[in-house]
Amino acid sequence: MKKIVVLGSINVDTILNIPRLPLPGETMAMGDQSTAGGGKGANQAIAAVRAGAETTFIAKVGKDHSADFMLDTFKKDGLKTDHITVDSKAGTGKAYILLDEKGQNSILIYGGANQTITVDDVENARDAIENADCLISQFETPLAATLAAFQIAKKNNVVTILNPAPAKTDIIVPNETEAGAITGIKTVDRKSIINSAIKLNKMGIKRVIITVGSRGSLYYTDGKESFVDAYKVSAVDTTAAGDTFIGYLAAKLDSDLANMVEAMRFASKASSMAVQVKGAQNSIPYVDDVKI
Repeated sequence: MKKIVVLGSINVDTILNIPRLPLPGETMAMGDQSTAGGGKGANQAIAAVRAGAETTFIAKVGKDHSADFMLDTFKKDGLKTDHITVDSKAGTGKAYILLDEKGQNSILIYGGANQTITVDDVENARDAIENADCLISQFETPLAATLAAFQIAKKNNVVTILNPAPAKTDIIVPNETEAGAITGIKTVDRKSIINSAIKLNKMGIKRVIITVGSRGSLYYTDGKESFVDAYKVSAVDTTAAGDTFIGYLAAKLDSDLANMVEAMRFASKASSMAVQVKGAQNSIPYVDDVKI
């Protein structure tokens, strides 16, 4: 069984259903509201474990009811939670998601305990990282902890996946907006997406995947690009689409990364299923239901 370690954030999501984003100063009635588990790290960890990988999560929560809610969710999925610690002062992370009628969202984040993860927390999880097949992280937790985890991984030939900004890593997986912010290239069409991938490659990332929503995803390495079309579905909520993609990608990838395009197709299928359900973690499919 593939062993995955995820270092990242935990948020409790409050989802606010609205017709469209309000204008400045406008008061708008909501259609509905709901609460669900979220956070990019947690979403990616849940995706990896549901994809069939043995998954360890390095994270932090507050001493509150939100933490109990999230930990119960993780345990039901079989996620290894030994390295999720409690901060007695900061609350568990929160996210407020404005979800419009077209399934697009805008998100407000309260970092809370996510921002208190330390290098010591990473060191305490050293054994898990050293024995993993793949380490995944994002930038919703402190950079020092992420760098420490990546250094341990690289010394032990563990594949590293980062979302969404460059560092010394094997694979970077930004979406088109994140790629544009990093490279300064506005990604409006296939040519500009490729140019953005080339620039990321020149910045030191050998393998670049840029996800482009309903169009699919681009893979670039060694001067060659491959485009994996998205599965055509009616999107209800795109909140966890990218996280589902990354978790499934990591669970499917061979250690030599030779099956990258195949893994991307598998991840794309899982992501297409996630966007058809409202919410983050509750929308992530289980591997037995993902057929390509």
